[in-house]
Amino acid sequence: MLVQIYEIASAEEARAVAAAGVDHVGVLVGRGAFPRERSVAEARRIFAALPRRARRVALSLSPDLGEIARVIEQAGPDIIHLGASAERLGPAMSADVKRGYPGVKLMRSIPVVDESSIAFAKAHERIADFLLLDSHVPGDAQIGALGRTHDWAISRRIVETVAVPAILAGGLGPENVREAIRAVGPAGVDSKTKTDVPGTHAKDIAAVRAFAAAAKARPQP
Repeated sequence: MLVQIYEIASAEEARAVAAAGVDHVGVLVGRGAFPRERSVAEARRIFAALPRRARRVALSLSPDLGEIARVIEQAGPDIIHLGASAERLGPAMSADVKRGYPGVKLMRSIPVVDESSIAFAKAHERIADFLLLDSHVPGDAQIGALGRTHDWAISRRIVETVAVPAILAGGLGPENVREAIRAVGPAGVDSKTKTDVPGTHAKDIAAVRAFAAAAKARPQP
């Protein structure tokens, strides 16, 4: 079970979460259009601190292909994560990113809201290397960052019908990640809000460690 953690803000946090068992270490990267975006220079420093086994994930919330290219070229991630809403960045644009940077894995956020979510996920079947199944409020410019769960039955259908590894996100923490895995059957799980120090955006390393341990625990017979 892959474990992905956002939003890493420093080299120290990066090393700590990697040591806690995290596989994908995520950094929100941009020019400041969204809160807490890190510059490409900061992202490079964070990625440089990671051990080789950890995958470096750069999240861009921009629908601008030039900005996404800048993040890839200057931050140097293993995975580019596209998190703009479906209305702002469609499958054809995702495909443009993949064609332009075939050596970089592509993760696409999928807004889990209704039947249209399944179609949007299916449209990325031959484009994305990973899907990130996340909560969404229609009209938001980005997908996720809500700290709440969504309809796991829809996510389960995406897992069962779309041939792309899916990482489940949206309000997951140490207390509910096992239930979520049983309900959805994803390839991985993601946490941001529920592994933050309460009232801040700093990572609670003990919570990250508990989340990773719960996610990777062998299922009970």
